[in-house]
Amino acid sequence: MEPEPAQSANRAVTLRDVAKLAGVSIATASKALNNQPQVRAETRARVIRAAEQLSFSPNTLAQGLITQRSGTVGLLTSDLEGRFSIPILMGAEDAFGSDQTSVFLCDARGDTVREKHHLRALLSRKVDGLIVVGARPDARASLGRDLPVPVIYAYSPSDDPGDLSLVTDNVGGGRLAVDHLIRHGRRKIAHITGDETYGAAQDRARGALERLGEEGLELAGDQVWFGSWSEAWGRGATRMVLQRTPGVDAIFAGSDEIARGVLDVLHQENLDVPGQVAVIGFDNWNILAANARPPLSTVDMNLEQLGRLAAQRLFAAIDGTLAGGVETVGCRLVIRESSS
Repeated sequence: MEPEPAQSANRAVTLRDVAKLAGVSIATASKALNNQPQVRAETRARVIRAAEQLSFSPNTLAQGLITQRSGTVGLLTSDLEGRFSIPILMGAEDAFGSDQTSVFLCDARGDTVREKHHLRALLSRKVDGLIVVGARPDARASLGRDLPVPVIYAYSPSDDPGDLSLVTDNVGGGRLAVDHLIRHGRRKIAHITGDETYGAAQDRARGALERLGEEGLELAGDQVWFGSWSEAWGRGATRMVLQRTPGVDAIFAGSDEIARGVLDVLHQENLDVPGQVAVIGFDNWNILAANARPPLSTVDMNLEQLGRLAAQRLFAAIDGTLAGGVETVGCRLVIRESSS
């Protein structure tokens, strides 16, 4: 005679069934499946084998009651277009995925009232923690210290040094771009960038100037060309650079949009890229960089890595380990034809 099944075909497998098959109490089975430290390794392995054998799927709500966690986190952004928040979200989800954690994405659109509304909504859902992503890489107002869950700030640092903020190394990114140009024999390097009120624009320029100084070089045109983050500014500034420094042999642009404008004017002036003038952008915005003619070398801010690190730090914070301060994620150079 075949052994009687643990449950009928019409009844869902329960924790009691798993405990019975594993030969342990229901409490021990629960602790083993929720990775609690009070269970011996061999007992935990026996319970897991029993759960797999019975195809047991634990009830998420019941697990939450035991672990005091919801298995969800909130990602609160002010980046309406998703240009920076989406890669960070993708990186965070990669890290959270292995732990079966879901992410709620809320866009505050740069509106403090909307941000407060989303914050209340996320906390009402009992999220385990929050990742806050700003629209620009400058300091933003802290959400405060009285929240019931840990908060990690990504891309835009908190103005409270007691919060944990993860940021891109824009100084290092500027150094990377200019170092590449110098190593390829360029000596008359101009820098066209965006709004000078952006900390990122200042930091990228500082990195570029530091690297030039190490070689005893100065910027072509004797200045950083600050303007708007647009192709139109890239075109206008390039014309001014060519007038002031006809022999310029490289242009480092503070964004890929600006770099596209730079390329437009160089083509109009029949200057070969990269033969006569090399060009490097910033952001690695693939739709712009990869489709430029020629394809654009650019500095990638490693935003997915920033998201993965934010998730890892949030995991640690949920477990009770959270230190304040600023952590920096390095950039990487993506070399395409425009700077060879």
